[in-house]
Amino acid sequence: MQKLYLQISEGIPGLPLAVNRENNIIIRPIKEILPVENKNKALTAYLIDPDFIIKNSEHIISHKLAPGSILLWNPDGDQCSTLRAAGKIPDNLIYQEIHSLADEKQFLRIIRNLYRTLFLENELSRKEESLRIKNKENKELLEVGIALSAERDNDKLLDLILRRIRGITVSDAGSLYLINTDAKTEQKSLLFKIAQNDSNPADFSEFSMPLNKKSIGGYVALTGEVLNIKDAYLIPGNREYSFNKSYDEKTGYRTKSMLTVPMKDHKDTIIGAIQLINRKKNTAARISSKETARKMVLPFNKENESLVLSLASQAAVSLENNMLYQEIENLFEGFVRASVTAIESRDPTTSGHSNRVALYTVGLAEAVNLNNSGIYRNVNFSEEEIKEIRYASLLHDFGKVGVREHVLVKAKKLYPYQLEQIKMRFAYIQKAVELSVMRERFNFLLSEGKEAYSAKIGYFENRVKKRLAEIDNYLTSIITANEPSVMAEASSNLIEKIRLGVWVDQQGTESPLLTDDECMKLRMKKGSLDDGERLEIESHVTHSYQFLRTIPWTKEMKKIPVIAYGHHEKLNGAGYPRSLVEEEIPIQTRMMTIADIYDALTAMDRPYKKAVAKDRALDILKYEVEDNHIDPELLKVFIEAKVFKKTSDS
Repeated sequence: MQKLYLQISEGIPGLPLAVNRENNIIIRPIKEILPVENKNKALTAYLIDPDFIIKNSEHIISHKLAPGSILLWNPDGDQCSTLRAAGKIPDNLIYQEIHSLADEKQFLRIIRNLYRTLFLENELSRKEESLRIKNKENKELLEVGIALSAERDNDKLLDLILRRIRGITVSDAGSLYLINTDAKTEQKSLLFKIAQNDSNPADFSEFSMPLNKKSIGGYVALTGEVLNIKDAYLIPGNREYSFNKSYDEKTGYRTKSMLTVPMKDHKDTIIGAIQLINRKKNTAARISSKETARKMVLPFNKENESLVLSLASQAAVSLENNMLYQEIENLFEGFVRASVTAIESRDPTTSGHSNRVALYTVGLAEAVNLNNSGIYRNVNFSEEEIKEIRYASLLHDFGKVGVREHVLVKAKKLYPYQLEQIKMRFAYIQKAVELSVMRERFNFLLSEGKEAYSAKIGYFENRVKKRLAEIDNYLTSIITANEPSVMAEASSNLIEKIRLGVWVDQQGTESPLLTDDECMKLRMKKGSLDDGERLEIESHVTHSYQFLRTIPWTKEMKKIPVIAYGHHEKLNGAGYPRSLVEEEIPIQTRMMTIADIYDALTAMDRPYKKAVAKDRALDILKYEVEDNHIDPELLKVFIEAKVFKKTSDS
């Protein structure tokens, strides 16, 4: 508080140096300056001897006088200037110079007017200080609000809520409770989620406790009342709640002042409670005993209650928003999982492929983050970017829902029904051969007689066996050629030879042993798809992109369609569907390409090919690098970080 200095040039006859009480003004001699407590709230003025103030000015000016004090002194002008120049009189202190006084009443009136000036100055100062404190609180509230709205991790959010509220109220310790409802029984309990203690930091594990009025937290969570307790050890016995001393007894801590407030959401529903313990005189204080608690702990005041209630409601809304955000994430995760299930239900032979590709791609992205060498040493994927990569990987094959199922699951060169037709055709041909030879035998018997026929039986039987064996060999060659493995030139020529063969039905109509379409499919060099089917399968990439781009992705996920779109592109432009070159392919897509190829090579569930050993698969990927199909630096990280060893269990 400011002090008012009154400079008197002339003496004041009759002014008593003893205590003078008039109009609530007390005049004291300087010898009574230490100490003075102005308990009667009267104006206290001190008459100061000039020589004394010159000798002791620093002590007097710096001494903490009673609120509303006035110092009267009467040095000459030179003395005043000397003191001010020497810094003895602070510039912000008010003083008044009086040259003459008619009588004591006039003197008292002047003092009273000066006191009003002092009072207004002090009131202004008090208002300014109050405004400064409020502005500081508002700034802190704003900062807390921004911080709470930005945090998406629930555990981090709860920790942040309690830490910020403790910081603003200078609380030594605190805890946060949430009301938990069992999904099956709908039984409610109080979940002790988090605890913090500056004086006695220790590891904490959340636990559940009954939701009733016996505990302080339970009482507040059920009633919505604010409990402001000056001393937890002095709670009256007639209260429904009580203080649990077990923590103090176990650790030696001393709980004293407590403030427990409900957390209410925007619907005014109580979702939990915040409990603050031991408001301190300063942040650095540590409460280690009953004595330190007595010295350093303050009770929580009404302003604390109001502030914490406001913050608790803000925290409750933030927590509810976070839970809603988490529910939306869970909903989206469920949608992605359902989409993957839909893909794999149409193509059971690739079951698990999308999940494994996501696992490998995310693993590679995390390995890139840890990599300190090569061209990608400065690349660092954020948590949101990792999530974006994962979803793009899970959904990269979703476009397969737009591919005809029989093409999608085609495991051999011929469709099952086509091979079955050939088998039935050849079985018919065999029966026709047997019937034809049987007719020959019957006609020979009729024309040549029994004796000649008996001599020719062996000839007829050998002829049948030879023809049937030839047909069996043809069918075996067809079945072998139907496999999607690399076809040898000799095998291809044999299929062409079979195509040129004919058979005659009962009506005498000649037909080829194989149709042109069957022959074309069987003579494919490798794989199970012809050109048209391959284009249809390849169209799944475009279908995936068209589907994914219709989803209104958030800013953090907006690259998902583009990342998935390029997973069959090659660095040299030989990929599909857009023949992109290296500079046009995002790094996220390049990582997915490596993961996709590796899983396709090592998958155990592909009926059209055998799984390749891991070492062999890595060798094939190295050949892909030599052909400038995949990124060499990313493959190096993939191998060195042993990303390929990742499994769903890891």
